[in-house]
Amino acid sequence: MNDLNHLLGVAQEAVEIGAKLMTTSAPGVVRAKGDRDYVSDLDLQIQHEIRDHLHQATPDFDFLGEEEGGGTIDEATDYVWALDPIDGTSNFAHGIPLCATSLALVHRGEPIIGVITAPFLDQRYHAVKDHGAYCNGQPIHASNTTDLHRAIVTIGDYATGPGAEEKNQRRFAVTKALAENVERIRMIGAASLDLAWVAEGRTDACIILSNKPWDMAAGTVVARESEALVIDAAGKPHSRRSTETIAVNEHIWTQLSPLLEE
Repeated sequence: MNDLNHLLGVAQEAVEIGAKLMTTSAPGVVRAKGDRDYVSDLDLQIQHEIRDHLHQATPDFDFLGEEEGGGTIDEATDYVWALDPIDGTSNFAHGIPLCATSLALVHRGEPIIGVITAPFLDQRYHAVKDHGAYCNGQPIHASNTTDLHRAIVTIGDYATGPGAEEKNQRRFAVTKALAENVERIRMIGAASLDLAWVAEGRTDACIILSNKPWDMAAGTVVARESEALVIDAAGKPHSRRSTETIAVNEHIWTQLSPLLEE
């Protein structure tokens, strides 16, 4: 096993490249890469610069980025970095500060380091497997809310692209069930922050009905290390094969689970 403290430092340096560029540069040209799915010039620039930084520091590691793909995450791959250069590109392009650079180190299919920097919020999260979760250097922990009716729950974006109508039927059903049973629903538009805010106790649960490694890998480490449950809709431990990504404080899962089953 490589020195995880050293690799955490490498990851923190890398996401600061994204943070600096996000706060000092305009998005540039924003192009459609699918139905209502966009990539900006700055997404690509951040990914290229972070990829170069990581290659210099860890030349033997693979790399997978949201933009332009790359390596493979599976049990046969020793180490791979998974990056979302701007998680929340639509937010960023519209001047909404809910966006972040999200980077994880995945070892044989399991995320072991997660670093998330939301520069406009001055929030910097990190976690190393079995070593706790932190925001701005301070330990964080999932909430202690015990009553679902007092819970703030975030949901992932509604689907776009092929099959969106069918996928959104389930999302609408989940939204309706939550609206009738939780204090408030929120949609942040950046999966890394959905997970980090559960870890920090700002929210009590997040329900994201998708699972893309560049979106989820860093946040799942941070959430797990905060002692939140990170699971799929059936309550099984979240993995790269999961079709949903759910983080929830352990006290309300038994109340939340039946709503998802319905």
